[in-house]
Amino acid sequence: MGLSRREAESRREAEGKGRAQGLETGWTIMSYLLGGMLAYGGIGWLVGRAVHISMLFPIGMLAGLVISLVYIVYRFGKQQAPSSKQSKQGAEPRPPRKEMTGDR
Repeated sequence: MGLSRREAESRREAEGKGRAQGLETGWTIMSYLLGGMLAYGGIGWLVGRAVHISMLFPIGMLAGLVISLVYIVYRFGKQQAPSSKQSKQGAEPRPPRKEMTGDR
């Protein structure tokens, strides 16, 4: 009827690993955002000092933020967890349904 102690511990351990994976992903994304802003902001600051254009620093920071966001979407946007039915039954995913437009 109830779960054995070993099954309950393994379930808690699996849930903990899932949470740790989520935290790891969050810290990775945060470091990409900050690193991009620091790197491109620093490059903009150095070039801005050399050519006496102070606006290159904030432009560089914004460019770093945009580049980081694009990379984050590229890297993490493709990951999708399989649905519970597919993982339990081992069924293959269905092909996408065709969109009905009304024109026949």
